[in-house]
Amino acid sequence: MEFNHIPVLFHETIDSLQIKPDGVYIDGTAGGGGHSQAILDRLTTGTLLSIDQDPDAVSVVTHRFAGNPCSVVRRANFSEMAGVAHEAGLDRVDGVLLDIGVSSYQLDEASRGFTYREDVPLDMRMDQRQTKTAKDIVNDYSEMELYHIIRNYGEDKFAKNIAKHIVAARSEKPIETTFELNEIIKAAIPMKCRAVGGHPSKKTFQAIRIELN
Repeated sequence: MEFNHIPVLFHETIDSLQIKPDGVYIDGTAGGGGHSQAILDRLTTGTLLSIDQDPDAVSVVTHRFAGNPCSVVRRANFSEMAGVAHEAGLDRVDGVLLDIGVSSYQLDEASRGFTYREDVPLDMRMDQRQTKTAKDIVNDYSEMELYHIIRNYGEDKFAKNIAKHIVAARSEKPIETTFELNEIIKAAIPMKCRAVGGHPSKKTFQAIRIELN
């Protein structure tokens, strides 16, 4: 399995940590381990705790850093960082890194339901242990709740109309796939506005991913 992701401002991010060879660091969104690897390369007797809630990421990072005495890997959401660090015996840290967002791997792996470019079931879970999916948000949230997450997390100026169209469509049948949601979003946005700014679904999909994860 390959968990490829190209981080933005990679070198600037690593340099800003001012890594000490004996320091203690946490990568709270390990992904494929690119940032974690750069930190480990600079450690001699220090410790790096790599955390991710995605089981594929944890598997890749665990294998990648197997045998490295400075590496500790745990599956968890970065919001659980303090507790995970305590359980790992870390009572202080010299730096924390969070590369928040969806990874290239998650978007490219169509079965995960993150992408609006493939017709797959609405899922979008980064941690597949949770039962709630994007489908539940789209079909169960009230119109006002949908409006708020699309406006606040997606910053889409058509959030109110998108929420209205989602609720109207699901009254006919449950919304189950990414392409079904795509068509609903497209219908809610004026044609002249769909011609600019990229795919019309990208902001709504971003909002749902953030709300879910």
